[in-house]
Amino acid sequence: MSKLLLVEDEPRMREVIKMLLSDLPLTIFEAGDGQEALEIFSSETVQMVITDLKLPKIGGMQVLKTIKEQRPDVPVVVVTAFGSIDNAVEAIHEGAYDYVTKPFTEDKLRSCVEKALQVSRLTSEVRYLRKEIAGKYTFDNIIGNSGEICEILRLAGEVSKTDTTVLLRGESGTGKELLSRATHLNSPRAALPFLPVNCAAIPATLLEAELFGYEKGAFTGAAQQKKGKFEIASGGTLFLDEIGDMELDVQSKFLRVLESKNIERLGGTRIIPTDVRIIAATNKDLEAMVTEGSFREDLYYRLSVFPIHIPPLRERRDDIEPLCNYFIKEFSEAFGRRPPVFSDKVLELFQSHPWNGNIRELRNVLERAMILSKGDRITTAHVILSGGPVAKPVDNMGAQQMVEQLVRRHRVGLEELEKRYIQFAMEESGHNVSRAARLLNLSRATLRYRLDKMDEK
Repeated sequence: MSKLLLVEDEPRMREVIKMLLSDLPLTIFEAGDGQEALEIFSSETVQMVITDLKLPKIGGMQVLKTIKEQRPDVPVVVVTAFGSIDNAVEAIHEGAYDYVTKPFTEDKLRSCVEKALQVSRLTSEVRYLRKEIAGKYTFDNIIGNSGEICEILRLAGEVSKTDTTVLLRGESGTGKELLSRATHLNSPRAALPFLPVNCAAIPATLLEAELFGYEKGAFTGAAQQKKGKFEIASGGTLFLDEIGDMELDVQSKFLRVLESKNIERLGGTRIIPTDVRIIAATNKDLEAMVTEGSFREDLYYRLSVFPIHIPPLRERRDDIEPLCNYFIKEFSEAFGRRPPVFSDKVLELFQSHPWNGNIRELRNVLERAMILSKGDRITTAHVILSGGPVAKPVDNMGAQQMVEQLVRRHRVGLEELEKRYIQFAMEESGHNVSRAARLLNLSRATLRYRLDKMDEK
């Protein structure tokens, strides 16, 4: 239930307003003068204020100013006598949401209050979402123990304090956008927009309009004026992902904007100043592209003021286990389950996998494993890598080398080898005989027979 502060020095008028709003889900606090109003406002978390402008002790205009200084998100509706419109206009300039004049109709007051409460709710939701996003995209939530990731976080932390252009380099799925968001949210621009643009996903003919905007009639289909990302992100950060896919003609115009800090909408002539911080990212070899002429050399040097390279997951294997624990906790909360543990074989398998899809691939593998595992343990039977099951036939040379090592180096006998092989399959299948038989390429009856023979010994 929302809380409303009603400030009115006439008791009869307070009763009228309370009666008109009685069926709304409101808790109404009453104040008969400005001083009492500010005392209530400081002690109660109200979502809206209705105040008369003519009040004893502290006037309504001062009440409005104080509220806006302390909590600018709280909508304030001012009540003024008919013929005092100038006062109402001044109140709007001071931040009032709206005004009603005495005498007012029930419809006018209710409509004004309902809209103000909706604004208050939306503002609260936005504030909550921003807090959630800020919590999610902090440097603390970039998971890893490797020396490489620690150095990346140190560099990003230093550059986040500045407006310097950053170029993030690394394979797809390494977390470039996550790092860019964290850099923005730890910068002085954190309260202003962060806008991502995927240069590879937008055709060259549309990318220019997306970045710089256009005027009505600039091209066929331009039925109205549209602001570009540079204008929308004013004061904030523009993240240009896959910058290596930007066409040469757009590169030229983009470079001009970076150097002049001005844009012109397509079809327009007005110069519009821009104030955005640029973070670009690519998975391509920009130096090679410069050499072959597909990427402008001057733009390359303009972007790579502060380059940060994010190594692929296969080059920072110390990060695999903490990433696994992080994602499993995330999925457990989403699925309403207790976090399962990994068998040692799963972690060994993950340490040897190339992870060509990097962190994105690891996350997908773990999500599938969570769905397939029903208990409190994830084994290799639940892990699907590279689009297929883990258990795959071993080529003859690999099998031969394995047998040679077991017999010559480890002196493992045939009976012991079979026993260990079966025990391993049973463990990986969660002691499900049918699943273990499939892992061993045996029939269920054959495996059952061999298990019985093992029990007899």
